[in-house]
Amino acid sequence: MAAESSITVGTSPANLVSNPIQPAWILDGKPMARLELLSSSADGTASTYFWDCTAGRFNWFYGFDETFHILEGEVTLKYPSGRSHRVVAGDTVFFPAGSSAEWTVERYVRKLAFCRTPVPGYLTFARQMVRRLKRAVKGSGKEVGSGLL
Repeated sequence: MAAESSITVGTSPANLVSNPIQPAWILDGKPMARLELLSSSADGTASTYFWDCTAGRFNWFYGFDETFHILEGEVTLKYPSGRSHRVVAGDTVFFPAGSSAEWTVERYVRKLAFCRTPVPGYLTFARQMVRRLKRAVKGSGKEVGSGLL
């Protein structure tokens, strides 16, 4: 039951706090952003946020993987290639770590964001090997216990 005690359920209104956009990233207007941390993984590599922002145009640089779902409003994303895409309530977007986009928020946008810091390849490989080893040990234990040997 220990895992159950770490489950969190929330139904209270959002408790958004100021999350200023870096001044050097702002291209036009005075966008005001806020966020609320909803959850964070035990290892600190994943988190979930509510985020909102008022009108303005700004660059955004992603230092981690982010998948977001627009809950309200809309934004025009302009990619480094020059291509633009309008994203509205109900749309989901993924930005990998290292990517960027120019955001144009005409009035207001609110999103639910799932953020994840990528784990280096060698650590992912090591984790996979440990899992395989555990399965192999557990599997051999089952055979011994079941009288198959």
